[in-house]
Parts: sequence; structure tokens; C-alpha cells
Amino acid sequence: MIAITLPDGSVKQFESGVTPMDVAISISEGFARNVISASFNDTTIETSTPITEDGSLVLFTWRDEKGKQAFWHSTAHIMAQALEELYSGIKLTIGPAIENGFYYDVDLVDNTISEKDLPTIEAKMLEIARGKHEFILRESSKAAALAYYKDLGNEYKVELIENLEDGTITFCDHDTFTDLCRGGHIPNTGIVKAIKLMSIAGAYWRGDEKNKQLTRIYGISFPKQKELKEYLALLEEAKKRDHRKLGKELELFTFSKKVGQGLPLWMPKGAALRERLENFLKKAQKKAGYDMVISPHIGHKELYITSGHYEKYGADSFQAIKTPNEGEEFLLKPMNCPHHCEMFNSKPWSYKDLPVRFAEFGTVYRYEQSGELHGLTRVRGFTQDDAHIFCTPDQLDEEFKKVIDLVLYVFGSLGFEDFTAQVSLRDPENPEKYIGSDENWEKAEKAILNATIEKGLNYTVETGEAAFYGPKLDFIVRDALGRKWQLGTIQVDYNLPERFELEYKGSDNEMHRPVMIHRAPFGSMERFIAILLEHTGGNFPLWLMPEQVSILCLSEKYEKYAQKVLNVLENHEIRALIDNRSETIGKKIREAEMKKIPYMLILGEQEENNGTISVRKHSEGDLGSMTVETFSELINDEINKNKKEFIV
Repeated sequence: MIAITLPDGSVKQFESGVTPMDVAISISEGFARNVISASFNDTTIETSTPITEDGSLVLFTWRDEKGKQAFWHSTAHIMAQALEELYSGIKLTIGPAIENGFYYDVDLVDNTISEKDLPTIEAKMLEIARGKHEFILRESSKAAALAYYKDLGNEYKVELIENLEDGTITFCDHDTFTDLCRGGHIPNTGIVKAIKLMSIAGAYWRGDEKNKQLTRIYGISFPKQKELKEYLALLEEAKKRDHRKLGKELELFTFSKKVGQGLPLWMPKGAALRERLENFLKKAQKKAGYDMVISPHIGHKELYITSGHYEKYGADSFQAIKTPNEGEEFLLKPMNCPHHCEMFNSKPWSYKDLPVRFAEFGTVYRYEQSGELHGLTRVRGFTQDDAHIFCTPDQLDEEFKKVIDLVLYVFGSLGFEDFTAQVSLRDPENPEKYIGSDENWEKAEKAILNATIEKGLNYTVETGEAAFYGPKLDFIVRDALGRKWQLGTIQVDYNLPERFELEYKGSDNEMHRPVMIHRAPFGSMERFIAILLEHTGGNFPLWLMPEQVSILCLSEKYEKYAQKVLNVLENHEIRALIDNRSETIGKKIREAEMKKIPYMLILGEQEENNGTISVRKHSEGDLGSMTVETFSELINDEINKNKKEFIV
């Protein structure tokens, strides 16, 4: 008999050789019908895999992320079979599950596939799925696997197998199809009821531009047709909210081929938006005891060798900048933290001076591959709302809580209410992966977990996901469309203080290493604004809107009155503009609606005679007439309601 531990902590006894599906059936027949994947001792296995030792078993359904991954990976196999049956002579490469769906990279050889062929491939996939073919994982020797793909003339699979160890190679079979695969499948093809192939793109083998370009087909699948329809409707809404589209319409930012890919240009309205976000955080940071610093956009190559960033990011950095001095090289900075370490190192510190909190909106540069660039979410030059806190180990717990407070303040002020936290800890089975003493790690992990619990955060713990220098806390935000984004991170670091030999004098008159906390509530200004654009659909909180009010005159006769109204609004620090174009009032209203201006004030003879304004709210319509003073109070009440003061 073996002991199986379930996620609720209960332990059940089974005969050796029991499968995950057997365990599911023992829980309930209804539950078992929904189980599509499993993991045993944190390793993904098939639902039909015999279990022969004690351990922890997790059963996944479609509602679980890992269940979806198995579902989509299995559908990639179905697509590969359909492609082989429809297009003779093609060579399959890899077909993983991704965040939403799956793809398969294929060398089409002499075949061609275009968007118009996708419905035919979908139909063939559904035909295969309806056969309810079991997915069967089987082991293979390295020699047999190599021989199989050499006979097929598939050099891509041969290359993959050559990099695998004998004894670790498995194939997955279903119907008449077989494929090299690590595992993680649903029980059978019949569970897949709805399929949509989304697009075709080019992709270099192994992501290397020197290799042959393959054809990548993206798709997604569901266990119910209804879920596919809902997903496609969500995609249509996402297109409307695409930050690239909204950024252009609202005149926030642009890109130029002459300037360079991945280097955004911020237009006046976008620059003003960024400035307001920066000032918002600067004000809160000042209350929290941060000091603003400024570091240069470049640094000596030796700086990044010392920090370890050259080893880690060197391949993704821009080429070194050479000076007239032989052997002297600089890099565009990929991180701000090495500069801040040198600032700390510039003077002696006592334990009485700590914590020291350096904050900077610092622009960094990384050479992302051109195919990976995407609007503002993946760029080559971006500004981080970076800060580094240098504190004693005893101060770590309190400082961590204060950073959580700041992150929660940012989220609350900007409408991100649905989020979870992920605590990433070290893997106790592999201590060689990490630096620092066990004592320091235990303190750091305890500080993160205590702070997370005390703040009442909804969190998960991921063992083995810590950075090599320390544990971390990431915030995962769900936007208005239900999509998840990682926003805001807090990291504990024992690595850089060691590398830069940072010190402070303790109460015992001995020199000690400080602990370093990295934190960025926004992450990067570019990515944060992109996500905020899509979350709000361009309808930012009122305090953040570039233009809060548009004053619309029925004719040029009322321009003087409009100027008086504008002066009152400006005295109340309300951002407004007069639209005095010789256009119809209907057109002015439509254009103001398209620009997502929150309020429109319509002025005509009646308003001028009565000393009032006719107020219209974006997407809601008329609010009636009122005085400018009353309207100003209404606006400021709304701003104050959304933009709360940061309380230390």
C-alpha cells in the first residue's frame, strides 16, 4: 500500500500502481469526469500514470491553470496530426501550450498555408478530436528516437533529441499520430469540443535569426463551444482596448522607425500623464521617507560585471560604447540598482542612519528581439519607478510592510482592486542555487510571509521561485477583461551588498552588511500605462485625465463667457480647454466623447444669461444645469474620492 496526500491535507491509502484517475474516482464519479491532468510530488504526470510510492497528488480540472496547460498542449498534438494529414512532407518542430492557447512551429517544406486555410485545419482537428483517442505516453531509448526521426528526415527533432539524456525521452501517441513529448496531457481527444486557430506568423527555429524561418500557427481550444464564443467576444473587447490603438487615438505616444524600434516617443498629453503619475508616487514616497536620486543613463562595464548584470543581461544589452581610451567601455544601463549601491558606498553609515531609501525614475535599456517588441508592454528603453532600501536585518520586517502599504495605495488609487500576491521562496532541496546564510534566508522569508499575512493579502507560495539572491513578493493583477498581469514587485537582496561590499557600523562598533530591498510599484512606466490604458479602456481616473473638461460654445458669441468659465475652473485646478471651432455642437460632443474627455460644458445664450453651465458626462449624457462653482466642487469631490492621501 502507498499513502497519497491530497491538497486538503488528507492522506488516503491505495494499492501501489494506482493512477490519478483512480484516485479521482475514489473521491467522486462526478469529480473524476472533470479531471483532465495531474501532478505528483510537483511533477506533471498523465492521469493514467501508475503511482508506486508515497507522495502528494494534485488533480486538475479545466478551472485550474495547469489543467488548461495540459488541455492546450494536447490540442497542439491534435493540430500537428491534422497538419500532417493535410500537408504531406511537412516537418514538425515544437508545439507548447502558452498563456492563452497553444502554437506549433512547422517547416512547411514545399507547402504553403495562409489565413484562409485555417478553417479547413480546424475542421480536421475537430474530426480527430471526436474520435476520443487516448493520449498514451511511452518511453523510448535515445537511439530509437534518433532513428525514428532520421528516417523521417526531421532534423529539428533530431537536434532536440541529441540534447536529451538517454532514459529521459518519451513519446506521446494518439490515434495514428506520434510525437516527441515530455508529457502532461488530457485523458483523450474527445474532451476538446471547440477549436479556433487564431493566426499565422513566422518564427525562427530556436528563436535564432540565423536559423530557418518556420511557420507558427496559433490556436486556442475549449471543452465547451459556449466558452469559445465568450472568449472571442472578450477578444473583440480587447481589440477596442488595445493600448496601441488608444494611445494613438488619445495622442499619448507614438513610435518612429527612424528613431528606432521599441523606443516610445511621448506626446504632450502622454508626457503630462506620465508626469502626474510620477508626481503622485513622488508625493507618497516623500511621506514614506524616500530620497530622490538621479543616476546617468550609462555606466562603466566594470560596474555591471561587479553587480553580475553583465553576466546575466550582457547578451540582451546594447553593444558596449567604446571611448577614445583603449579598453574603456560603457554600457547603456540595464538596471538602476548598481548605481544606487555606489551611491550608498560614497559615504560611511551608522546603524542609526538606516534605513536609507533611494528612489529614482530611472530609464534603462535592454536589447529585446524585434519579434518580441509589443507597443509599450515590451520595449527597448523604459523607465522604472525604482527604489532601493538599505536596512539592518532587524528593520527588514517593518520596511517590507511599509512597501506593501505603498503598493496597495498605488493599486487602490488607480482602480486595480482584483489582485493576488505570490511569495517566492528558495528550494530547500537545492541550497547550492542560492547565496547568503541560512540564517539570513530564514529571516527574509519569515519577514515576507509575516508581512503578507499581517496585511491580509490573498497569496500563494511558490517554493523554488525565489531569485538566487533572496525571496520576493510579486503582485498579480486581474484587469477589467479578466487578464492577469504582473504589476509591482518587492525583492529582498543579499547579493549586491556582498558584491559591492556595502557596510554600516553597528551598535557593537563592528562593520555589518545591510540588507537591500528592491521595489517598483509600477514596474515600468511604459508597461504600467499600457496596462492601465487597457484596464480602463482609456477612461482614466478623473485626477489622471490629460483633459478633464471640454468647454463647448454653441457659437463664437459665447467665447468671452467661456473664458470666464475656464478661469474659474483653472482657479480650482481643473484642467479644461475651450473648443471654439466653427463646428456644430453635435460634432464637438461626438469628438469629445471619442477623446474620452470626462465632462463637457455646453454654453449658449441661456447659460450666459443665467450664469450657469450645461453639464454633460462622458458616456452618461446630460447632468443638467448648475453654476461653475457647484460643478467645480463636484469635480474635486470626485477626484478626492478616487485619489486618497497616502497615510504613513
